[in-house]
Amino acid sequence: MTQDLFNLKLNDGQEKFVSHPIRSLAQAYVYYNQCCPFGIYLDDKMIGYVMVIYDYDLEVYNIWHMMIDREYQHKGYGQMAMEKCLSYIKTKPFGSSCKVVLTCNRDNFGAMHLYGKFGFSETGNMDDDEVELALME
Repeated sequence: MTQDLFNLKLNDGQEKFVSHPIRSLAQAYVYYNQCCPFGIYLDDKMIGYVMVIYDYDLEVYNIWHMMIDREYQHKGYGQMAMEKCLSYIKTKPFGSSCKVVLTCNRDNFGAMHLYGKFGFSETGNMDDDEVELALME
């Protein structure tokens, strides 16, 4: 999985929206007891990745670093990945919270649209240049 992750590419200008895969893997290592990174595959080819993390202090699930390779964007794979993430979170793998949070740059129109389709709404909180969105299950 690691080598495949480094081969993922974004469209020009999207780098400001998603953390580099090396940073994501480092965070998964640091938060190993509360984090699950997932590769997004089409057959045997990695086309993206996403991380689910649980904040024990706030009792909330977070979706981090979702990325779909530029060749596979706008084909429904992000939506399928989000469905899988939310299904995984419903199993309560780390804690019993029903709240799911993520952050997104407002200029990332595709991601904002995707998250809205799943019922995520702005909380009014900001994380640097990103707006916080939450979903209550």
